[in-house]
Amino acid sequence: MSIDLKGRIGLVTGASRGIGYFTALELAKAGAHVVACARTVGGLEELDDAIRAEGGTATLVPFDLADMAAIDKLGGSIFERWGKLDILVANAGVLGTISPIGHVEAKVFEKVMTINVTATWRLIRSVEPLLLKSDAGRAVVLSSSAAHKCKPFWGPYSASKAAVEALARTWAAETQRTPLRVTAFDPGGTRTAMRAQAIPGEDPMTVQHPGDVAKAILPLVSADFSETGKLYEMRKGRLLDYRLPE
Repeated sequence: MSIDLKGRIGLVTGASRGIGYFTALELAKAGAHVVACARTVGGLEELDDAIRAEGGTATLVPFDLADMAAIDKLGGSIFERWGKLDILVANAGVLGTISPIGHVEAKVFEKVMTINVTATWRLIRSVEPLLLKSDAGRAVVLSSSAAHKCKPFWGPYSASKAAVEALARTWAAETQRTPLRVTAFDPGGTRTAMRAQAIPGEDPMTVQHPGDVAKAILPLVSADFSETGKLYEMRKGRLLDYRLPE
């Protein structure tokens, strides 16, 4: 079934490559105007070319998510131009280092938390009023199985993704009586630069392409999608509810 996003405004972070790139492209192909954010200008320009080739449109916003003031300004800029936001895909993140917790440098730990957690919170704070102005605001926050597996040597990344899931679930609970739907999304093993950094030597052809992940995200931002506060795990193809017992 095709998904129609004509007239929708979608914001994607980490849009210059990997899952973010292909998600932005899929949103545009479905008719949304994409606000594409990333640090890498060249990657954003390549995305813009690809979107234009599909007949879509995009606004490129190159900035570093460590720049909290820029995140705050982003919400204001979107409001001034469109007055609302329909879709948020909070995709951007960093791995840090694969190392014993006691050997992780403070600056590495702080960067992982800044980009993966603090920037996600700041982004939520910046765009929530815009999503609530939409008739069907949809937010997808990228997570990872690392949040639950807590494998040795993955401490900072695992902790950051557990925190991100907690933010998403809390946000969903706070907005459940509104039209806004919030979903955490674990894409599973995907052919990205982060995956290559985390598991060097792995044959990239043995894991899924980010374009396939992007296609799985698309239904989650449709106005017809009604779930909120759940984790969609692509590997198993089902929604998992991790709410704590009452």
